[in-house]
Amino acid sequence: MTDLEKKTWWLVGVSSLAAGVLIFAAAGTLSYWQGWAYWGVFFACTVWTTWYMARRDPALLAKRMRSGPRAETQKAQKIIQAFAGIPFYGMLLLSALDHRFGWSHVPIPAVAAGLMFTAAGYWIVYLAIRENTFASATIELQPGQRVIATGPYAAVRHPMYSGALLMLLGTPVAMGSWWGLTLFPPITVPIVWRLVLEERFLAKELSGYTDYCRRVRWRLFPGVF
Repeated sequence: MTDLEKKTWWLVGVSSLAAGVLIFAAAGTLSYWQGWAYWGVFFACTVWTTWYMARRDPALLAKRMRSGPRAETQKAQKIIQAFAGIPFYGMLLLSALDHRFGWSHVPIPAVAAGLMFTAAGYWIVYLAIRENTFASATIELQPGQRVIATGPYAAVRHPMYSGALLMLLGTPVAMGSWWGLTLFPPITVPIVWRLVLEERFLAKELSGYTDYCRRVRWRLFPGVF
């Protein structure tokens, strides 16, 4: 196992543990089947995508690991990245607190749908990663980079963001909370802001990207946006 893989798996373990501790500490109990079901999907999907990059595209894994405010070159992106994780962990916290205090009741079929949305979101992210070896975690132009217009990129211009938003939409429902959905709109704002800035950068720096945008109209969801 390479040093990169060791570092990656350590971060996967720490982040997964942190998410689990936050969920069950806020819920005030381990008897929270929705929390366990969501955490299981979250952990399994994270492990799967990480394993794929480690085995099939270690160069992409290295690029995905180079993330965060310091890795960005644009001031706006530094700001976005500095606060990117707060709404997600806030959603986990609020959803678990909802379970603890019984603020809302989500029927089992809706919880199942939330889990499916979460898994589907991760699946879309995986398809994007598999299709696009240039899918860096920072906005940059890489040596030899070209426009990717196949796979999920033939349907929308930013399938990784699409998958992330679908996963985030399913998260509170999967955890048995309607109140957690109130944090979904604040989460979409930095994502949309980031992708708009990314498109401006790529249109200027990447040959063929403007033509690609003309061919693929939708940024996130066909027929919507």
